[in-house]
Amino acid sequence: MPEGFTILLLVVLGLAVLFDYINGFHDTANAIATSVSTRALRPHIAILMSATANFVGALTGTAVAKTSAAGIATTPEGHDGQVVIAAALVGAITWNLITWRLGIPSSSSHALIGGLIGAAIAASGVDALNLPGIGEKVVFPLVASPILGVLIGFGLMVILLNVFRHAHPARINERFRRLQVLSAAYMAFSHGSNDAQKTMGIMTLALVSAGILAEPVVPLWVIIAAATAISLGTAAGGWRIIRTMGQKVVKLDPVHGFAAETTAATIIVGASHFGMPVSTTHVISSAIMGVGASDRLSAVRWGVAGNIVIAWILTLPASGFVAWLAWELLSRVL
Repeated sequence: MPEGFTILLLVVLGLAVLFDYINGFHDTANAIATSVSTRALRPHIAILMSATANFVGALTGTAVAKTSAAGIATTPEGHDGQVVIAAALVGAITWNLITWRLGIPSSSSHALIGGLIGAAIAASGVDALNLPGIGEKVVFPLVASPILGVLIGFGLMVILLNVFRHAHPARINERFRRLQVLSAAYMAFSHGSNDAQKTMGIMTLALVSAGILAEPVVPLWVIIAAATAISLGTAAGGWRIIRTMGQKVVKLDPVHGFAAETTAATIIVGASHFGMPVSTTHVISSAIMGVGASDRLSAVRWGVAGNIVIAWILTLPASGFVAWLAWELLSRVL
């Protein structure tokens, strides 16, 4: 392998690890915002717990990684393939940093997928896209998972409120504050099981494009690298988004936080099992809206929720556009 190509491959792998790290601190709020806002956990303890659970979750499978590596787009081999992947990562990283700076909980998952789609189109045209795979593994969960988050979160909250309707509110809050430690760990575990695998898939795609791997089978060192990067990013925390998720969408009590986290984590673990790269941000945000609306619709700050939904809609095209620009630049200088 020529020295220049080796350096390019290392740059791509470095960008993938950087994206995974940013994904970790960008999405810390997904796992701990509700437990911090309800005072079930102290912030730094919550972050440490979340980082550990993310690492463990990332080691539980590779179904989502295989989708990311082979189910979305066909990348060129050799040098051009590396540039496509680098451009996709630049698009995803840029969008993540913009939304983090604005405190908007957008989807790191769809930023990466949008980046890969935009870069692949820029390099090879629309024919490079695996449209059936995108429809089944991206569009369907993109639409279905937030709907499930709202409906299941709403339903679970209604059940809990009816089961404990005669209990003293202070006692219920104290019990669910303890249970929320478990639901927050479950949520962090599910986040690692889905989000870290996307980076594994991109790194594997780079290795296949470079001819180092014959098939998109995720090596153990890639699994460890991705799990470590996302857990370190989680440990860094993303306080801007934590404040939005935990305080600005709806006022949460421990029972609400428990219901939202349990709902979201169960949906995400199911998606991971079937190799669907869902947005953990979309799922937990929609679950929070669902449990909040179970009290009354006015409990949800729909203006903030609307801004979140706008970010959801913009993520795929915005990250894809940045990746397209990155391809146009990188293909000329690399």
